[in-house]
Amino acid sequence: MLKNFHHFQEALEKRREEGTLRILQPKAEGIDFYSNDYLGLARNNELQNLLLENIITNPQLLSGSTGSRLISGNSSTVIETENHIAKEHQYPSSLLFSSGYNANLALFSTLPTRHDTIIVDEKIHRSVHDACKMSHAKKLKFKHNSPEDLEQVLKRQNGNCYIAIESLYSMDGDFAPIQEIAEIAEKHNAHLIVDEAHAFGVFEYGLVEKYQLQDKVIATVITYGKALGAHGAVILSNDTIKSYLINLASPFIYTTSAQDIQWMSIKTSYEFLKENEKLSLKLQENIKIFRQQNLKTPSSENSPIQAILIPDNNRLKILKETLLNEGFLTYAVFSPTVKEGTERLRICLHSFNTEKEIIQLTRIIKEFT
Repeated sequence: MLKNFHHFQEALEKRREEGTLRILQPKAEGIDFYSNDYLGLARNNELQNLLLENIITNPQLLSGSTGSRLISGNSSTVIETENHIAKEHQYPSSLLFSSGYNANLALFSTLPTRHDTIIVDEKIHRSVHDACKMSHAKKLKFKHNSPEDLEQVLKRQNGNCYIAIESLYSMDGDFAPIQEIAEIAEKHNAHLIVDEAHAFGVFEYGLVEKYQLQDKVIATVITYGKALGAHGAVILSNDTIKSYLINLASPFIYTTSAQDIQWMSIKTSYEFLKENEKLSLKLQENIKIFRQQNLKTPSSENSPIQAILIPDNNRLKILKETLLNEGFLTYAVFSPTVKEGTERLRICLHSFNTEKEIIQLTRIIKEFT
């Protein structure tokens, strides 16, 4: 029977030869410069104790939801959490999902129709590309972070257009010119959707909230598996969009709701985040220390993601292994995940990293590059 899968095996073998085969491994021990736990909330003892107290008081939080939210899984906990989130972000409504991937699938597979056009930044997250396939809408790309190119693309379109961007891009660690893009979207009557996965928490509630763009952004996606140290995601929008997604979004309708402990963790973590603004300040101090080491990077100055381009898969692999041998956990992004010649070491900085660790890390990278 295995002979029927020879083409799968050949593809995997090719990846193995190229050194790009993905393998699941146990979580490694070492100094964390690769996780998305920017504020250290996933390891914060004080927050963990708060969550534990809630569980002890309400052990039913650990129980399964028993069904989709349209059947038996719509608990008072998830409703309270959604109301809290919407109020915090100054949006009329919010709708929770089990992950950011599912939230993007729901948005882009449901709102645009086959008669519409989705215009995406060329470096948008893979989940958006996958969702576009489900929508049957026409998909076009514009040059990364180029409002000028976006406007040129928009000028050539007829009908309903959606624009998809991230406020902070996860591979390059650079910010979108979100205010300019919002103005262009409004000028051309296009619908702007912003993914705030890597900006939320690092920059308070994200850049949409920072620049007060709620009225110009039809939907904002916030994910909780990064700076909040939890899990899940939310779509912030108006009451009409929320109702439309509840009625027509397959990733929402046909999935069992998460356990209440997930929703409780999100609400509790929001409250903890508001009381611990010092964590984001400490993170910015660490980013400044890293930038002072003068490594060449395309990343923005105050981004927690700092990319170091190593344009060769083999050299990149050697650098990653060298750092690992010294106890540093980093993430190497090989081609074809990124374009050939733009392979990079993706450094994630955190509030809990020490100055000594940052300097040691950059010293090794400097010696290699």
